[in-house]
Amino acid sequence: MPQRQVLRFCTASDGTRIAIASIGSGPPLVRAAHWLSHVEHDQASPVWRPWLDELSRQHCYIRYDQRGCGLSDREVSDFSLDAWVGDLEAVVDSLQLRRFPLIGMSQGGAVAVAYALRHPDKVSHLVLVGAYARGALVRATSAQHRLEAEMLVNLIRLGWGRDNPAFRQVFTNLFIPGGTPEQHQWWNELERLTSSSENAARTLEAFHRVDVTALARQLRVPTLVLHATGDARVPFEEGRQLAALIPGARFVPLASQNHVLLQTEPAWPQFLAELRGFLGPSADEATDDAATEAALTPAERAVLRLLAAGLDNPAIARELNKREKTVRNQVSSIFDKLGVRTRAEAIVHVRDREGGAGH
Repeated sequence: MPQRQVLRFCTASDGTRIAIASIGSGPPLVRAAHWLSHVEHDQASPVWRPWLDELSRQHCYIRYDQRGCGLSDREVSDFSLDAWVGDLEAVVDSLQLRRFPLIGMSQGGAVAVAYALRHPDKVSHLVLVGAYARGALVRATSAQHRLEAEMLVNLIRLGWGRDNPAFRQVFTNLFIPGGTPEQHQWWNELERLTSSSENAARTLEAFHRVDVTALARQLRVPTLVLHATGDARVPFEEGRQLAALIPGARFVPLASQNHVLLQTEPAWPQFLAELRGFLGPSADEATDDAATEAALTPAERAVLRLLAAGLDNPAIARELNKREKTVRNQVSSIFDKLGVRTRAEAIVHVRDREGGAGH
């Protein structure tokens, strides 16, 4: 049965509202935003659903829509690396996360690298999948390469919002060439739903100019880099070079042509095994009480604290000056997010967590 997803919003320093989704329970696993996402639409996706199921199996998997995309604000003016890193900072701060593994996929890899360097105390492990240090215009070595990068941006401006999916199919073939007709149809629809043609074009244009080469060399965090050998969206060589830049990074080639791995291909279980082996049991030990309960709102954490102290719903309502019905609904939400069924199990969860943290 699919796990329940929790949606909330935070506000970046420039006032942009960012949509956040969390699914599963346990220590947090955060994914930096990338170009094409829609946190609500992804739940029904034949492409992303396996990612949600597997990455939330042992974690509270947290992801968010990039500014200009999905449920995040569409009317934005700042498409820059600093703005994208600031959005990730706002997400982490709003959830009160203290330490967590961070995943950067595709363009999100540059954001994850910059964030990890800026906040080395926050990131316990860095995982980069299909990522790169240099955008297409930075790594271009010929006029033909530059023309190709510029052509893709213009193609978005011309055809992204049209009813005819032929233009968007070009990008679908770059992301999941091995996909089924159903997966291709869904990805075409994702492109239409997630962003306007102008936002999509400006986003890709900005990513083409990203260069985190110097930042990657300064990283001092355990890092795993995985890249598909036949990736048509980001060349395999870019993943190899990214791994070579980061001191001590481990590099894993994946036998796939897909930029986004599909559940049915052999590279998928290899990816999961590498990821879980890299994160290991230490992922639990590297988190604290606020991080472990990242899916809970501040109000729910206040209710949980009193619940763990043995108070019943009427007493919690009086203590927090709430209606009893509100407390009852919040208790139900807490049970769902923590994966418990009774008050006794919730109390054990809190006490086990506090004991493990040495409180």
